[in-house]
Amino acid sequence: MFPRITLGLLLAAGAALHAQESPVAFTGAKIIPITGEPVENGLLLVRHGKIIAVGDARAVRLAADVQIVDVTGKVIMPGLVDSHSHVGGVQGADGSNPIQPDARALDSLDARDPRLQKARAGGITAVNVMPGSGHLISGQTLYLKLRAARVVDDLLIKLPDGSPAGGLKMANGTNPMRPTPNFPGTRAKSAALVRDQFIKAQEYRAKRDRAQGDPDKLPARDLGLEQLVEVLEGKRVVQHHTHRQDDILTVLRLAREFGFKVVLHHVSDAWQVADEIAAADAACSIIIVDSPGGKLEIRDISFANGAVLEKAGVTVGFHTDDGVTDSRHFLRSAGLGVRAGMSRAGALKALTLANAEMLGLADRIGSLEEGKDADFIILSGDPLSVYTKVEQTWVEGQKVFDFADPQDRLYALGGPGAGDAQRLQLCCYGNAWDLIIAANQGGAQ
Repeated sequence: MFPRITLGLLLAAGAALHAQESPVAFTGAKIIPITGEPVENGLLLVRHGKIIAVGDARAVRLAADVQIVDVTGKVIMPGLVDSHSHVGGVQGADGSNPIQPDARALDSLDARDPRLQKARAGGITAVNVMPGSGHLISGQTLYLKLRAARVVDDLLIKLPDGSPAGGLKMANGTNPMRPTPNFPGTRAKSAALVRDQFIKAQEYRAKRDRAQGDPDKLPARDLGLEQLVEVLEGKRVVQHHTHRQDDILTVLRLAREFGFKVVLHHVSDAWQVADEIAAADAACSIIIVDSPGGKLEIRDISFANGAVLEKAGVTVGFHTDDGVTDSRHFLRSAGLGVRAGMSRAGALKALTLANAEMLGLADRIGSLEEGKDADFIILSGDPLSVYTKVEQTWVEGQKVFDFADPQDRLYALGGPGAGDAQRLQLCCYGNAWDLIIAANQGGAQ
């Protein structure tokens, strides 16, 4: 609870926040903290990119240096966390081999991809960007904060040792099966190739450990096996694409055999093997696809997937797989989940804290709590309503999207220039971009 101190100066919404040298209080909104009950007349206090406190605005008197933003009638909830996305144009492995753990999303991400701003427009503040699923192991994923960015380094979430945080993308089922040399042609061969590679990683680790740092005894360096050793040692989580119930069980079998931690992605048939997933203590990152079509292996997908997993006690989160689902419509996943039987609290957690837990970042993001990063969104209404829009998105106390800004609104709603990666970089040339568009449309001489 807040200390009871003197009342500060009231500032209009949108006033400059002076880089938060002084605390900033967002007052009057309904606050959904995720870890507790909603607060109808709430107050969110932020300073230096962190949440100082969350509580009832009526029970608080603020110091004179606190800047107040009146958001009465709005809803504030944590920034959304997308546990599976492809924003940034990320690439991984190529067609030379089905197993390429040395490929890094970091080396392919375009920080100026317009889909990053579209994700901010959807209220997303953190993402797990993944290589594709056409390989058994397609490379290292990357956990990002959607800060205002000029280069990829501006987006990175870093581990205590300074290295970029991320997982390892794996897949099974039909995607990695190809009638080409080196790639598997059956599900059994897919599992065999993965098993063989993890055995090699175990042997590589054993040789490294026996060498005890002696360079003459160390095995020749292998970047791919180094990543698999990180998986074996629990330093890197496997983020695994899988759909059919038999493929899901194969993943769990391999995880049990080699002792690695896994998050199951998509899992169209999870509702058929929910008890087995729960017994393995594996989290599920699911997608809700609300249009027909797709591949045969997802024929049994169910809107009730989230509800069945929640009832079984599985940690379940939603993802966009952007662009399968547009990041701007991520909130809709929770509404569809509730319609199919999920609890309201479970569905909102599936957009936020559950995904943060899957990425190992729950101590920093996913809920509105004292000491966590000030990642939050301001909504026009209830998050489950189709009429609600994201009005503002904040990352670490900095506003990165504002629907009232015409350029941000372009990314939210679409229109000429909304898909152009250079538009943000042309901001300093006044109306130059509008003149270019007009010229291309025959409107300028």
